[in-house]
Amino acid sequence: MKFEVTILGSSSATPVFNRNPSAQLLNCNEKYYLIDCGEGTQQQLTKYNLKAARIDHIFISHLHGDHYFGLIGLLSSLHLNGRIKPMHIFGPKPLLEILEIQFKYSDTVLRYPIEFTPIEADESRHIFSNQDLDVKTIILNHRIPTTGFVFEQKPRQRKLVKEKTDEIPMAYYAALKKGIDVEQPDGTILKSGDYTTPADAPRSYAYCSDTMYDQRYFETIKGCDTLYHEATFMHELLDRANETHHTTAKQAGEIARENGITKLLIGHFSSRYKTLQMLLEEAQSVFENTELAVEGRTFQL
Repeated sequence: MKFEVTILGSSSATPVFNRNPSAQLLNCNEKYYLIDCGEGTQQQLTKYNLKAARIDHIFISHLHGDHYFGLIGLLSSLHLNGRIKPMHIFGPKPLLEILEIQFKYSDTVLRYPIEFTPIEADESRHIFSNQDLDVKTIILNHRIPTTGFVFEQKPRQRKLVKEKTDEIPMAYYAALKKGIDVEQPDGTILKSGDYTTPADAPRSYAYCSDTMYDQRYFETIKGCDTLYHEATFMHELLDRANETHHTTAKQAGEIARENGITKLLIGHFSSRYKTLQMLLEEAQSVFENTELAVEGRTFQL
């Protein structure tokens, strides 16, 4: 099953050449989930040939503009393009008021309903589930209420051994894939273990948008396969990071190491950095399996 994320924006508060504000597109089993929606997100979707019409769920971490200023434009374009199916939005409670005011004063009545789920940044909780994913919040430490998100795949069924499918009636496939042995009319037992192989282990992706280093959220991200974590500054600017409630690249590496993460992606880079190699090297100095979450890159999770 496909489980991957494409980076649409990697800059912090202000966009710079070749770097847009925060936005990512998660693809799970060919269903699209948008994570944050900074300015220019819909243009980035077009640039990387990702169809905005396929997005049915949007997760907004907090109400700093670099994480949601692209949302009105995206929702308006979907309206103009004739969308009628609901859009599910998860975000801080005041976000709904912001959307309603924008549409009120532009005299816009969307063709499709917005189903809004307010997020409380007080404790981690489960906020969404479907047949593919469970999503829970991460309570981060930023200047305003901010949440990250953990996207966890649901366990999959066992896989049929293709070379053996001709040996068994199709009517038994479902039970065997569930791990159930089947008794045939003649008393013969078809053992699930003989005709199927274990499913791939469920994978998880944690998205930590804006936060300073804070061990209180570690338990929520512990053991995740892939962690995206902001790394706004080099560690030489630790005082500035603390003042603005952000993280350094070195701290992001330490967080990954301390929480048993398999792969670390770093982003939300300050506009002061025109090249990013030194941020990458700083994170890798404490957690080797680190990559830059830069525009256009797609990571298998």
